[in-house]
Amino acid sequence: MSSLTAQQAIEAARAVAATLAKDAVERDRANAKPHAEVQLLRDAALPAILLPREVGGSGLGWDTALRVVREISAADGSIGQLLGYHYMNQDLLVWLHNPDALALWGVRSAEHQWVWGDAVDVYAPATTLVGDGSGFRMSGRKSFATGFSVADVSVVAVAEPGTGSPLLVIVESTADGVAPGGDWDNLGQRLSASGSVTFTDVAISPEQVLGTLDPARATPQGSLIAPVSQAVHSEMYLGIAQGALRTAGEYTRTVSRPFLLSGVESATADPYVLATYGRLVAAVRAVEALADDVGTHVARVNAARDGLTWDARGELAVHTSALKVVAIETVLEVTSRIFEVTGARATSNAVGLDRFWRNARTHTLHDPVVYKQREVGEHFLTGTYPPFTVYS
Repeated sequence: MSSLTAQQAIEAARAVAATLAKDAVERDRANAKPHAEVQLLRDAALPAILLPREVGGSGLGWDTALRVVREISAADGSIGQLLGYHYMNQDLLVWLHNPDALALWGVRSAEHQWVWGDAVDVYAPATTLVGDGSGFRMSGRKSFATGFSVADVSVVAVAEPGTGSPLLVIVESTADGVAPGGDWDNLGQRLSASGSVTFTDVAISPEQVLGTLDPARATPQGSLIAPVSQAVHSEMYLGIAQGALRTAGEYTRTVSRPFLLSGVESATADPYVLATYGRLVAAVRAVEALADDVGTHVARVNAARDGLTWDARGELAVHTSALKVVAIETVLEVTSRIFEVTGARATSNAVGLDRFWRNARTHTLHDPVVYKQREVGEHFLTGTYPPFTVYS
């Protein structure tokens, strides 16, 4: 086990990101399972930074975890997604206020720097539990999961016996009857270890049952996964935009040629190139400022624990929705317009600038941003907070 300070965690993330950036293009093209990338995270002691000190973690806040996700995403959006989802899944041990689960699974997770995946899509065809002595058997299929094939443990949403409500259980990825589909073949986020997973008569003991995501039974603290997930997504988008700008900027400085009619001797002297970069840099810096503010807000709300109110939780949901709106707009603009300031040769597969847009375009479709716009607008006009769903 290794306990990190906030600054050490951010510096470790930057070091990992530097390593990931060296062969990001090649790894994206290869589309292999990211076992080596996950090991980099473990070696840097990043998986356990959110776990409380009493179970062996670093006890850091979500403001630090979000910054770490941003740093990793700047080099590789897929690995940023894996790590961000890991933090959310792991922190369910705290959010669902299950001290026994935290003591059992948290200690193991901190000791071995476990990485957590998930299959928590409550809208997918039901995965069910049936009684089996003192425990259960789980069967079914999830069409979408993240990290399952490279994670140590994963959180799975199942239909609660008797009620059908979404119940969360912890599953070790090597358990008998667990079969990742290996069918993730999408435009971007190619190394996020996503895709389907099938469960066939998987044994579930009582200590693997974590808690419920049923909105009718949720507490403000137990519902934090929804607004925090929006913050995680936004940090991924911000990191991708930062990485795209850095990569494009270096290309413009070293490779791009001035246009024939520009009348200047280098691309870095072209006033239109300078103005375009200025617009993109300004937009990214604005998102950075809002993201830092949201990170502080998430950490403060998370620290309230059982004292958190629904109104305070609602304020966070509106704040993270606002961040997501501008983060999506910015990352899509940046990752598209960088080609205008790098030139036609920058479309070469060897350069790999397209990976930033592909990653951003793929994940920004996670849930429609127009619903986040509506939530922010409705709160502005009427004071209404978004209701708790797995998306808000």
